[in-house]
Amino acid sequence: MPDPTDVRPAWLLFALGSAVFAALTAIFGKLGVGKPGESEINSDLATFIRTIVIIVVSAIVVTARNAWEPLNKLSRFGLTMLILSGVATGLSWLCYYRALQLGNASQVAPVDKLSVALVLIFAVLFLGEPLTWKVVIGGGLVVAGVVILAR
Repeated sequence: MPDPTDVRPAWLLFALGSAVFAALTAIFGKLGVGKPGESEINSDLATFIRTIVIIVVSAIVVTARNAWEPLNKLSRFGLTMLILSGVATGLSWLCYYRALQLGNASQVAPVDKLSVALVLIFAVLFLGEPLTWKVVIGGGLVVAGVVILAR
């Protein structure tokens, strides 16, 4: 029985779920696109198929949670940022699937995780988040891990 005094932050559970699903994304993606010359599916088409699946799954979740809102109720700034985020995501996925097609998942996925170190830098520069020793050391360890795993 879970200890009622052990309250883990909800963000941590969702972040761990994200990590598990991201890992499965690399494995399933690599199996789907294969290697050049023996490709199962072209990497650009694979990204498109993945995007359709995400749209369907997201629509089911939004419907199940009754979270639909009229477009005129959405903030223009928030919507613009989400559109830019979508463009960045799409470009990231196109690069990711092409990298998976050309390289080993065990090398591509760690390099992709350089995004962790970049987020730390961007969060300080653009969001005003504090630059602490913990952030610097943690980011440095991520970069070191990427360098070790990518070779």
